[in-house]
Amino acid sequence: MPNTIEFLIMAAYAVAFTTILTYCALPLFGILQQEGYRSGDALKWYVKKKNMLRRRYQLLALCVVLVTALLGLCFSFLGPFADVIGAAGYVGLCALFVFAFRKSLKVPVDFTKRLARLLICTYVLIFAVIFGAEIGLFCAAKAIGKPWAEALKLAPVGLVPALLFVLAAAANCIMKVYEVPRARHFIKKAKRTLDGSGCVKVGITGSFGKTSVKTFAAQMLANKFSVKATPSSYNTPIGIAKFVNGEGAECDIFLAEMGARHVGDIKELCEMVKPTVGAITGVCEQHLETFGSLENIRREKGELARAAEKVVLGKSAADLREDAVVEGRDFSAKNIHICCDKTTFTLVLGEKEAAVETKILGRHAAEDIAISAALALTLGMTFEEIVTAVLTLAPVPHRLERSENGGVVILDDSYNSNPAGAKNAVEVLKTAAGRKVVVTPGLVELGEIEEAANEALGEALVGLDGVILVGETRVLAVRNGYKNAGGDEGKLQIVPTLAAAQEKLRDMLQFGDTVLFLNDLPDKY
Repeated sequence: MPNTIEFLIMAAYAVAFTTILTYCALPLFGILQQEGYRSGDALKWYVKKKNMLRRRYQLLALCVVLVTALLGLCFSFLGPFADVIGAAGYVGLCALFVFAFRKSLKVPVDFTKRLARLLICTYVLIFAVIFGAEIGLFCAAKAIGKPWAEALKLAPVGLVPALLFVLAAAANCIMKVYEVPRARHFIKKAKRTLDGSGCVKVGITGSFGKTSVKTFAAQMLANKFSVKATPSSYNTPIGIAKFVNGEGAECDIFLAEMGARHVGDIKELCEMVKPTVGAITGVCEQHLETFGSLENIRREKGELARAAEKVVLGKSAADLREDAVVEGRDFSAKNIHICCDKTTFTLVLGEKEAAVETKILGRHAAEDIAISAALALTLGMTFEEIVTAVLTLAPVPHRLERSENGGVVILDDSYNSNPAGAKNAVEVLKTAAGRKVVVTPGLVELGEIEEAANEALGEALVGLDGVILVGETRVLAVRNGYKNAGGDEGKLQIVPTLAAAQEKLRDMLQFGDTVLFLNDLPDKY
């Protein structure tokens, strides 16, 4: 067994290796955050074929083993100091990895208190593995008694980068012993706040358009009532609880967006918020991969229809609750006319209708506004008040949001897209003057229909002046659909990253052109 001095030296090496490897693991923590700290979902992502991040860690491990072994052998004549050189090579390669991929995530890691606790736990696990391996390798080298064994005893520790995901996921599972009860307490606190408020609680869900309907309804209702709405896409129990615990629920109307990727998610949210009014925008195959079937999606969205006393249902959700007090069955947006800077349509609410114009773009936007208007009518606004409010609606960020830069029109539809939304966005792009260019990585989380949906997207892109596909595997279906529909291959390019696509655009775009950013996928894709 090593003596005290040798123990301390190995501990120092373990601290150095653990520190730099924890930095190397930061992209993995970002993925865990994007997966809602679900280790199982993160594992499904990590083991997918051609996962580039997994390959990077495997390559790093291989390089560290080879370099540490080579340095140990070359400088073995220095005795114990050879280990210092080998350790320096280990740390240096990992530092180079951290520097090279410091901006590998489009969605930056959010350094919350929960993440800090997870980092500490992961650090302890990595240290335990490395220090234990060092002791074992030291004893093995002494037992072998050969110079080469002494020179190579640090090299196997270089395999740890390939185990970083396993260690981070294990730490995440360990921390759930603390995090789950803490989250439940956090959610119960928000639930008590909502229960004690006299506000009307409204739940909004659907496979698409949730954030838009919530935002438009909040803007309309704010003209007459005190309104609070969960921000951005805070549509999980923890997200809603964070908002309620921070902002309270003292208002006339509380709007809660309700997201779902698994069976049971909406039921949990309804038990927390207890909505008396609901709105279901519609149902499609979005998140089919995690739900398993369209029927599961319909059943899950229907949880809100069954929980609420009154519910506004979009077209594709009209049959989710036959015994509900369904409001506004006769609401609609008709005579829709779209272009690249506005949308005009006739808003119908019951027996009343009015021609309206809005800065919100797209056929789907008119339908979202109609659902929002029906919800506002249910909550006490008059038809005239609603029509006036529609004229002043502001766009939702990253939902077909229009801007200009140097004479180039930018249509930002980069938030998660579904097949119908993608079709509508391309329809708007094709109304633009000048050359028309689209940048897209394709569609995701559509399970068994994903390839067909991406082929259909490719078909819809025929006729554009430029098509830039971002990624490696998913975009092949988009390309095939484009080619099979007679698309001009000379106008199609495939690039590995969004940054590479932006470089292409700098050389391609001219004054008067329009570019659509369609579905900028999170890093996990």
